[in-house]
Amino acid sequence: MNDQLELIGMPEPLYSCTPTRLAGWRDCRRRYRFTYLDRPQPPKGPPWAHNSIGAAVHSALADWWATPVARRTPETAYQLVRKRWLSDGFQDRDQSAEAGRRAVGWVQDYLFGSDTDPMAEPPGVERTVQARTARLSLSGRVDLIDLRDDELVVVDYKTGRHVPDEADAFASLALAVYAVGTARTYRRDCVQVELHHLPTQTRAVARYDLAGLERRLAEADSLGAEAAAADAGYARGRTGDDAFPPAPGSWCGYCDFRRHCPEGRAASPERPPWNALLNRA
Repeated sequence: MNDQLELIGMPEPLYSCTPTRLAGWRDCRRRYRFTYLDRPQPPKGPPWAHNSIGAAVHSALADWWATPVARRTPETAYQLVRKRWLSDGFQDRDQSAEAGRRAVGWVQDYLFGSDTDPMAEPPGVERTVQARTARLSLSGRVDLIDLRDDELVVVDYKTGRHVPDEADAFASLALAVYAVGTARTYRRDCVQVELHHLPTQTRAVARYDLAGLERRLAEADSLGAEAAAADAGYARGRTGDDAFPPAPGSWCGYCDFRRHCPEGRAASPERPPWNALLNRA
């Protein structure tokens, strides 16, 4: 008997994805193919210094919330950043050291010089949350889930040069999906999302109503349906630019796959791995 028998009436399986994957599909279809579908994956360019900074700061803050309250001091914050520091992508040791000093200052100021309660016990740190739509099984990891006035708040740390504002918080599909996933995972209200920009101690806040979150979830569902269809087409051999066209622009200078994309190379000059650190206070 054919082991590929079709099960009549059975629902199609949900498409498993993350908000990051959906954003990849929305932003550049060629990069999406390189990232998620091509195997072996095309070789990436060298690591970026700004990604090393971001990874170290995120890890240090996760470690902070796992540290016993009695040991939560500015010196501990310093040690956690140094422990998690990455040297990839920097021009030299001096540049790495200077960036490390700035990162320590950001974390200490965030914990001891802002509205953050450094002795809090957040409900979630680097917590994976899940949400479903009619077609998707969504999951993602939240930097921090805070509790304020009996309501959960999703927090995403930022360390880049761009200072986010309310519009950026509302524009983030990931944050909206995380809010829905947090509410469903914890069975508690979660309608507020925040971008915490450590270099400037800026907090960009977006507060949704339930209808607004449902609209963002519908947006994710639509993107996921497109990505799922493209994935299926790729499996059948549809791999060309008709299905996965490039989206060239100034951002191509920071693309890991720039060397494999003529349109991207034409759209933006090559940048050194430490470029995002230049002219940064």
